[in-house]
Amino acid sequence: MSIGNQREKVAKMPEIWYHRNQTAGYSKSARMEVKKITNHVFNLNNLRLAVLIDAENVPRHSIKSVMEEVAIYGTPTIKRIYGDWTNPSIAGWKHSLLENAITPIQQYSYTTGKNSSDSAMIIDAMDILYTERTDGFVIVSSDSDFTRLAIRLREAGQRVIGIGERKTPSAFIAACDKFIYIEVIHANTEETQGDQDETRGGQDGSAAKAETNRQKRHHISSHQRGVKIPDETIQLIADSVADIAGDDGIVFMGELGNLILKKQPDFDHRSYGYMSLSAMIKSIDRFEIEFRQTTDPNIKHVFVRDKEAT
Repeated sequence: MSIGNQREKVAKMPEIWYHRNQTAGYSKSARMEVKKITNHVFNLNNLRLAVLIDAENVPRHSIKSVMEEVAIYGTPTIKRIYGDWTNPSIAGWKHSLLENAITPIQQYSYTTGKNSSDSAMIIDAMDILYTERTDGFVIVSSDSDFTRLAIRLREAGQRVIGIGERKTPSAFIAACDKFIYIEVIHANTEETQGDQDETRGGQDGSAAKAETNRQKRHHISSHQRGVKIPDETIQLIADSVADIAGDDGIVFMGELGNLILKKQPDFDHRSYGYMSLSAMIKSIDRFEIEFRQTTDPNIKHVFVRDKEAT
C-alpha cells in the first residue's frame, strides 16, 4: 500500500469507527442517513472561512457575537472589514477590530451617499476565491448588492453564510447556503451571558445580583418563547419530513435540519426561543420525537415522525 493510501485510510479511521459503533442495530437506510449527515457535520466543522464584513451595514456592538457565531461553522482564516475609516461615523471600530483580530481595509467614499466598500469586498472575494485555500465565505452585511457575489461563490463550490439584520432583502438571503440574523445572535448571547452572570453572582454571595440576572435571563427566554411558531413554519417542517421519510415515516433529525435550511436559508430555531431544532420540534404536537441510544451513553440519535402523515 502506498504512503498516500495509508494516510487516507488513517484519516478515515475515526469516521469509520463512528459509523460502525454508533449505528449498531439500525436499519440499512437509517445507517446511510446517519453516515451522510455525519460526513456533512465533519466537513462543516473543518471549513476554512473567509470573513468579509461591510462596516457600513453592521452594528459595531455585535461584532464579537458575530465572530463567535462564525466559529461554530469553521475556522475564520481571513478576517477583513471594509469601510472609509476617515469617516468619523465608523471611527469607533478600533477596539472591536483589535479584540477580534480583524484587518481593516480602507476604501474611500468617492461619491456622497454611496457605499463604496461594496466593490472592494467583491473584488477581494474573487481574489481570495482564486488565490487562497478556502472552503467557504461569510458575508456580513444587510446589503442586497452582495446577492450576485453569493451566487457566484456558490457556483464555484464554496459554502456561503450570510449574516445581517432583519432588514436584509430576501434576494440576498436566498442566495446564501445559510443566513443568520444578527438580532438572533445578539439575543442568544444575552441569554448565555445571563447564565454566566447568574453563576458568578451566586459564587460571589450576591443573592440580589443573582436574582436580577435570573429575572433578566428569564425575561429574554420568555419573550422569545412567547413567539408563536407560524403555521407556515410547521408546514415547512412537515413537508420536509414527507420529502425524505422512508417507509416507516421516520426521518433523521440531522438530515431534516439540512433540508429545511436548503429550502429556507434564514430558518433558525433560536428565533422562537429554542436552543436546538429537536427541542423546537418536540414542542409541536404534530410531531413525534424518538431518541435512539448509541453504544456511547452520552450520545443519542434523534429521529422525527409526522403523526398526521398518512
